[in-house]
Amino acid sequence: MKRAVIVGCGNIAAVHAAVLTAQKDTELVGVADIHFEKAQDYAERFHTKPYASLEEMIEKEQPDVLHVCTPHYLHVPMTQYALERGINVFMEKPPAITLAQLDQLKQAVYASKAKLGLCYQNRYNPSYRAAKEFIASGAAGKVLGARGLVTWNRPAPYYTQSEWRGKLATEGGGVLINQAVHTLDLLSDLLGKPDWIDASLSNHHLKGLIEVEDTLEAYIRFGEKVACFYATNAYCADVPPLIEISCEKVTVRIEDLDVSYRYPDGTITKPDVERPVPIGKSYWGSGHTACIGDFYKALENNTDFALELPVLENSIRLMLGAYESAREHHVVEFS
Repeated sequence: MKRAVIVGCGNIAAVHAAVLTAQKDTELVGVADIHFEKAQDYAERFHTKPYASLEEMIEKEQPDVLHVCTPHYLHVPMTQYALERGINVFMEKPPAITLAQLDQLKQAVYASKAKLGLCYQNRYNPSYRAAKEFIASGAAGKVLGARGLVTWNRPAPYYTQSEWRGKLATEGGGVLINQAVHTLDLLSDLLGKPDWIDASLSNHHLKGLIEVEDTLEAYIRFGEKVACFYATNAYCADVPPLIEISCEKVTVRIEDLDVSYRYPDGTITKPDVERPVPIGKSYWGSGHTACIGDFYKALENNTDFALELPVLENSIRLMLGAYESAREHHVVEFS
């Protein structure tokens, strides 16, 4: 039985808590938030103990695993704190908001015997896995390129009612790092190591209110393959992200839990895929249960977890490279 704790009692923490309390071999023994009333609310909902600080919770509970669900700028220092004490960490995205933080995180991982798992749960979506397996089988032919589209809605209160969103120092960015990072990650997973990225960003609907972007677009080169990426949270609704992979023989399209194969003669086929009920908002994807469960299996069996830092480093650098390109107005190359 693994003893788990959660730091940060925002919306996404409820998803982690629901998964942990449903698993047979985990016990949620504590939740912490600097706003103690939030921790108390979560403690009542999930039948555990509330704490006002990470340090007190770790000292008193001596957990096996810490789930980091705090504002972005705290992810790395809190993860370092746990890893230094031999506590395994399962971290929500993003893993880092700067290259300096990424380097700090790498050093902490390499210096610790504990394991770090990253919550890129959309890699576990059945629709994505079916598409990836189909492409890997060779049935689609050579991959030529891809596009990723994210059109969501984040109104002014989403930022004004938060202490950390909308600020570069605490959020690290806007629509890309907070909403569209998973879609960019799936493009990276499908197309491989990027060569370079040319990106731009803007703020269309919340000028003067936030420091971060509400829209970001990018042109990315992966060897001979090209990806076009567009993300905005200035839309009127939250629409499931779309990923389309153009291949020699077929175009593969993924939207939420649906995947389709579109052939040049106009034929469209849809494979049967599992349709798990998402925990939380449907457009977050349906992979949290499988992703968290897989992490705990890796701990139990002392095996590698599929989403450890070395596996995701290219994707993380692609996200940070998009921001460097957009903010400094130049193409960013990856060595």
